[in-house]
Amino acid sequence: MPRSDREGPQGGAPRTRDLVAYALRLGDDALVLAQRLGEWSSKAPELEEDVALTNLGLDLLGQARALLSYAGEVEGAGRDEDDLAYLRQEREFTNCLLVEQPNDDFGATMARQLYFSTWQLELYRGLCGSADPTIAAVAAKAVKEVAYHRDHATMWVLRLGDGTEESHRRMQEGLERLWSYVGELFEADDVVQRLVAAGVAVDPATLREGWDRHVDATLAEATLARPEGRWHPGSGRRGLHSEHMGYLLAELQYVHRLHPGARW
Repeated sequence: MPRSDREGPQGGAPRTRDLVAYALRLGDDALVLAQRLGEWSSKAPELEEDVALTNLGLDLLGQARALLSYAGEVEGAGRDEDDLAYLRQEREFTNCLLVEQPNDDFGATMARQLYFSTWQLELYRGLCGSADPTIAAVAAKAVKEVAYHRDHATMWVLRLGDGTEESHRRMQEGLERLWSYVGELFEADDVVQRLVAAGVAVDPATLREGWDRHVDATLAEATLARPEGRWHPGSGRRGLHSEHMGYLLAELQYVHRLHPGARW
């Protein structure tokens, strides 16, 4: 076995593979959610929200570009951000299951946004101190964007939950429907555990207290109930996705695959 393959997490091939995997999963989270939010373009309940959701998606797309580009650079196999976004198969994406769930009702979209952006804000705040300078720089740039994403989702959850009987019902249904996907956000596999030990990643378990505090306070103020269903073990980080992922990728990758190598 080559020496590089026997080296520990502090250097050599294993550390490189872990770093690529970590950058890819964070980039995939951002890319897939950007695609979902982009689906609201021209369909949001009001014009101002149409623009707002599109801008949230663009913020996430910028994060995805930085993270996928870095993954390609560290990997050293000649793949750039476009290759990683448009030419991978479904099983090669390692985003969490939450972000690939369909928009459905506007209340469900805001529930997903509250769950994810609250988690992502806690994560990026922690990653600002990452031992990897590129990961730390991406987090430092994104943290202000994500703080706005969380505030935006919080505003809508309050507005819908404490609104009419109909808006309250639909907001509660959205929270319930997506609740089982939240647990994956706080899971740590071997890749994360090794990178936590190296000071590169943040232990997902440490994000739970801040997440609970914000989500619980928001739901209480919105007169909504915290869902009581159990969290299901996640499989997105292992490339096992829900039935919705294939349809999402078909739309995301269609033009690039139809015109491979095209230049604008």
